[in-house]
Amino acid sequence: MTGHRTLEGTIGYRERFKDRAAKNHFREEQHLWLSSIGTGTYLGNPDDETDARYTAAISRAVELGGNVIDTAANYRFQRSERAIGKALGQLTEAKGFSRDEIVICTKGGYLPFDGAPPRDIRSYVEETFVKPGIASFEDIVGGSHCMTPSYLQNQLEQSLRNMNLACVDVYYIHNPESQLGHVSDEEFYTRLRAAFESLEQWRAEGQLTSYGVATWNGFRVPLGSSGYHSLARMVEIAREVGGEAHGFRFIQLPFNLAMPEALTLSNQTFGSHQVSTLEAAAGLGVTVISSASIFQGRVAQGLPQDLRETLGSLSTDAQSAIQFVRSAPGLTTALVGMSTLEHVDDNLQLVSVEPLPVERFMQLFSAT
Repeated sequence: MTGHRTLEGTIGYRERFKDRAAKNHFREEQHLWLSSIGTGTYLGNPDDETDARYTAAISRAVELGGNVIDTAANYRFQRSERAIGKALGQLTEAKGFSRDEIVICTKGGYLPFDGAPPRDIRSYVEETFVKPGIASFEDIVGGSHCMTPSYLQNQLEQSLRNMNLACVDVYYIHNPESQLGHVSDEEFYTRLRAAFESLEQWRAEGQLTSYGVATWNGFRVPLGSSGYHSLARMVEIAREVGGEAHGFRFIQLPFNLAMPEALTLSNQTFGSHQVSTLEAAAGLGVTVISSASIFQGRVAQGLPQDLRETLGSLSTDAQSAIQFVRSAPGLTTALVGMSTLEHVDDNLQLVSVEPLPVERFMQLFSAT
């Protein structure tokens, strides 16, 4: 499938919902219009039944107003990417959507199995990555993570094949903090520079349009902690290798009712100030996407009644938890794992609900 997301395409997508979507459901970022709720594809069994459910759920989410889709090569042993490819085929061939309306994001870094876990993991890694010269055992950190240029190139090409795409819209290095603890900070940033140089090359060649890092702890821990990432340093490296028009424009991190550090922890340096990751990203021109918006269901049940009322007395705790995330200032899209039509229909009711005003959100946050 040729093409990629465009401003014109995402404007057209937003226009499809002009009579149904709340004013601030769509957000303009990086010359695109992104939905405030996106589809995640992390969880689920590696079987045909789950594949079919994901394909249907992804398609339905796009039909209901969510044009951001997120995955990774290792999610469900490459099956999630393949389900996305099938859903995109349905959307473009039978349901009237075009490729340039939809923002497809994937990740590379962890060693992915193919459809199911192999019987002998070491032999699989040796035959799949080492013998072909894609990565050496020395390149693989902790037995599972690699971000050398040759490995990332292999993974990007594999992801494009899995989804039947010519170009991916956002390509993340997946949990780069996995390298820290095994290599020094300086070696880490040397490796990151090499990765960014290659990502800029593939961007110029048309295989991706933007790139970034998708983290779990990197932006959530205090300055100086093990596994810490400096967003300003990453942007500086991107500018050095790609100029002012560099492609490092997205980061992904967990943000939810139980994990608010992106907003509450002043762990990033911006100019002469210590600010939160969300503030630093806004100042540096980087778009923030939330993973774990309902924390795998752990913040989607049993919410206090007063909290639910403040969030708008929505139908379900899951909706309330998503509303919290999509209302955070500086956060663009709340990713929610949705592998069933029931969950999609329930969660995407929020398309017609206005996110909380910033003032009300901050009052709520201060209260919690």
